[in-house]
Amino acid sequence: MGVPKKKTSKSRIRKRRAQQKLSAPSLSLCPQCNSFKLPHFVCPECGYYKGKLVMVVKEKEEES
Repeated sequence: MGVPKKKTSKSRIRKRRAQQKLSAPSLSLCPQCNSFKLPHFVCPECGYYKGKLVMVVKEKEEES
């Protein structure tokens, strides 16, 4: 089994960890309602995908 001969320095550990980060999801515009949606997903606002109505979206009820 391989055993390290020297202690890994702080800078080497931090350089490696600097690459581990979250990225924001890429968003595209829906051609039907011009709202932002994830690519290759049904639009949550209007329910269209590739120009066809795939699902019916219920209107949100406002709390009063």
